Amino acid sequence: MAEPALGRWERGWRGELGRLLEVAALVGLVVTQPLLDVLGRSPDFFLFHRADTGQILLLTALVAVAPTVPVALLGALSRLAGRTARAITHTGLVGLLLAALAVQVGRHLTPIRGVPLLVVAVLAGVAGAVAHRRWRAPARVLRLAAVGPVAFVALFLFVSPASAVVLPRGDGGAAGTAQGTGVHPPVVMLILDELPLVSLLGADGRIDAARYPNFAELAGASTWYRNATGVSGWTPNALPAMLTGKYPARSVAPHYSQYPDNIFTAFGGLYDIRAEESITRLCPPSRCEQPVAPEQGLGVLVRETGKLLGQVAGPTESAVDPEDSYREKTRAEAGLDAAEPVPADPKFRWDSLDDNQPARFTSFLAGLKPQPRPVLHFLHLLMPHSPWAYLPSGARYDAPEDLPNDGAGWIDLARQRHLAQLGYTDRLIGETLRTLRASGLYDQALVVVTADHGVSFRPGAQGRGMDAIKAAAGEVAWVPTFVKEPRQQTGRVDDRNWEHVDLLPTVADEAGVRLPWRVDGRSARQAPRTDGTKHFYDRPGEPVTFPGGVPAPPPLPAPHPLVGTEVRAGATEGNARVADLAAFRSMDPDTGTLPALVWGDVPDRIPDGTMLAVAVNGRIGAVVPVVPPDPGGRRFAALLTDDRLFRAGTNQLDVYQVARDGTLRRLALS
Repeated sequence: MAEPALGRWERGWRGELGRLLEVAALVGLVVTQPLLDVLGRSPDFFLFHRADTGQILLLTALVAVAPTVPVALLGALSRLAGRTARAITHTGLVGLLLAALAVQVGRHLTPIRGVPLLVVAVLAGVAGAVAHRRWRAPARVLRLAAVGPVAFVALFLFVSPASAVVLPRGDGGAAGTAQGTGVHPPVVMLILDELPLVSLLGADGRIDAARYPNFAELAGASTWYRNATGVSGWTPNALPAMLTGKYPARSVAPHYSQYPDNIFTAFGGLYDIRAEESITRLCPPSRCEQPVAPEQGLGVLVRETGKLLGQVAGPTESAVDPEDSYREKTRAEAGLDAAEPVPADPKFRWDSLDDNQPARFTSFLAGLKPQPRPVLHFLHLLMPHSPWAYLPSGARYDAPEDLPNDGAGWIDLARQRHLAQLGYTDRLIGETLRTLRASGLYDQALVVVTADHGVSFRPGAQGRGMDAIKAAAGEVAWVPTFVKEPRQQTGRVDDRNWEHVDLLPTVADEAGVRLPWRVDGRSARQAPRTDGTKHFYDRPGEPVTFPGGVPAPPPLPAPHPLVGTEVRAGATEGNARVADLAAFRSMDPDTGTLPALVWGDVPDRIPDGTMLAVAVNGRIGAVVPVVPPDPGGRRFAALLTDDRLFRAGTNQLDVYQVARDGTLRRLALS
């Protein structure tokens, strides 16, 4: 019999080393490369199972070495039966591994599947074994290819998307965690309510930095989508559209049973969810209240990797995409989510309107800390939404519940109260930015600040329904929208046609999360819409369209020249009735409440349109007109936005009638 092609190289320890290299090369191609390739493109696998760096490195070593050991050991044991048996066994192993490799190549390059693919693979394995036995070149090529597993491991550890999880290179998060990896950055979403973009703008169309310095700071370090519009003036329709990526289609309760495909169900599993909702209930208990922790540990990683090998190496298509996001089984199957009754009324959580909004905000801030896993921090804050009760400083004031928001004088007061509460909202934005920076999350996080809709203060079209949309769409539909990408340093303005169904696709793209349902929106990473048409739904399924374009801000009313001036009490020349005078006689600043809204009545002899100056402790804080009596009998109301007018203890309140020549006539108060 002729000596094998490799001759004496087949003999002794050098021959065994050569065979080991051949086996290692083929096992690397059949097992190590496809597994590390899929796992390298699926960092979610490790994040989902809470795997630390040590566990991932051990798994990598097992994938690279363990499959070779039994194959090589089987070949080595065959030597006990003699050199011929050893040669035949080795040739058979080479043929089997080549057949397995042919299966994978066939799946990628041909449409053949199942038994036909196995037949082709077996023929390829036999041909490869014969060639290996007859010629030197195949064996030499395989022995050179033994460096493959080392290369595959290096690519996985240092180049693949999963490398950021294996060997984190973040600069602000906890060592060895996912916070700084960039694979799935922390997401911070603050959704405000009833905030028109125009309320933030100065005359130059930019954020008014003097009045709203923190919004201006946010705009200066994020992408400001200046042509962004909400899709509905009613939160039960607007917020689900933002968080599902779909236009309002049905009038249903904003509940997870009605909107099962939303940001919380899409991010849950990969992300821990910390959601503070207000009048919606889109986050199911299985995601936000009693999330099910996935299995952890090296044993679980090995088991799941074994399943993955069966998916990538089999002759048929897998029903599971091994590169898809990993998610644990939720308790929905056990009835956790289904146990909650499905509400029928879209206003089923309307009582939350009375919740303490600053307290909810404080709870939100407390959760902004680095965590071992990516976190979605979500807060829908009913600010600067009415009821308006806050000065820019954060001090509260009381107001009648039936105070009009429309009509002569009253609509101006409503806008002034809205802007005062917006000033306080700006302070909350500043606290958010400071907390993010102090915690180390600011640079790493995707930060989104926007509002669900605006509100009109146009006379005769106040509010956010269809009358307001027709008369003042710029105040109702256009909302501030800021998206700060991870590590974004400088701000930019993007005037694309943004609609709020674009919010979820954009956030999902930035966070590296796949959405398993079709959306109406378009991610900001995609090309902008070519059509500038805006869609607004006063009723679900019935869109109203209007052209886009950044609205011009309405002019701010110029402050009356008397505001801020000092006056002396003087003699009284008339009278007026003022509610709650007792609040001025004994004021305790520690309560956080000031009598900043002054309202009352004047005698009929004082004509409508007469200006009244309201002063506290000798300084005028507001000048307002006398108007026809409202249903509560009130003829004037003034908001004193400067809390420096007040002092602890007794405060002197004075109301003056302003004559046409500018002189002041003090009215006696009762």
